[in-house]
Amino acid sequence: MANSFKKNCIVLHENCTTALDSRRVESKIDLSFLDPPFNQDKAYNMWNDNLPPAKYWRWMHEICAKVYALTAEGGAIYFMQREKNTEFVLRCLHDTGWTFQNLIIWKKKTSAIPGSKRFGKHYQIITFATKGKTPRIFHRLRIDPPLPVGYKHARENGMFVTDVWDDIRELTAGYFAGDEALRDGEGNRLHKQQSPTQLLLRIILSSTNPGDVVLDPFAGSGTTLVVAEQLKRRSIGIELDSHNVAVIQNRLAEQRKSDDVSRFFKDYACTPDLETIWGARGLNRKSASSAETDSKQMAFLESNQ
Repeated sequence: MANSFKKNCIVLHENCTTALDSRRVESKIDLSFLDPPFNQDKAYNMWNDNLPPAKYWRWMHEICAKVYALTAEGGAIYFMQREKNTEFVLRCLHDTGWTFQNLIIWKKKTSAIPGSKRFGKHYQIITFATKGKTPRIFHRLRIDPPLPVGYKHARENGMFVTDVWDDIRELTAGYFAGDEALRDGEGNRLHKQQSPTQLLLRIILSSTNPGDVVLDPFAGSGTTLVVAEQLKRRSIGIELDSHNVAVIQNRLAEQRKSDDVSRFFKDYACTPDLETIWGARGLNRKSASSAETDSKQMAFLESNQ
């Protein structure tokens, strides 16, 4: 499948290791989101997810170094991984020049994975780092979640987003995936590691302005690109699997109702200058009706299987 180019979005059907060396990737990336295969022996069409650990982390080191070289001064990276790999992620970023900012805990809403000899696992990590000591852009977003038990008085103006994110639902657990999860005609998940739009919305709003360039070297189902487009950011996605590339192109061609991030605008209503951060026209885009768009996408995806 050929690479695809839109006005504000490029999808490269390539191996990210080689694509990051090409001239098609801009040399001034403002934000990168890394959600690579976790080396858990998952069944990927085009990738061996069971590499020797040393080989896997040498590869991650190479990717982080290449992204660093392409990033503008003050640009950001958000590197998502399993909690047990925290030490390796921090070392990988440090050794390739990145400056640590936060270790974000993305607490899952499903039941914890039990352990017989340790506490159950209930979160993933997202490491936020920058090229240089000071982020070029960092918007202090405010949210207004439900008050914890025991609180007596409502907040006057919400609260700042902290490094614990417990208000974003994951899409990887069966029925809990909801309507946002991409499925084929038989209801099977098209990408079991699909990231929620709500997660990428928070990351992109926090660390970019409209017009900035967002990179996803492991684009998967294209969530980063779908959210970036709605927020008037330019984006570059790299994806090895041709079926995933088809999914991305179709999501970008016609927005599903479940991909529309404007439904989350109210969650950040306490944030100063939110409309400017969001992108002036971001709230005006009309998504196609859910039934019409999803039926068209279902036919397209089935034809590309």
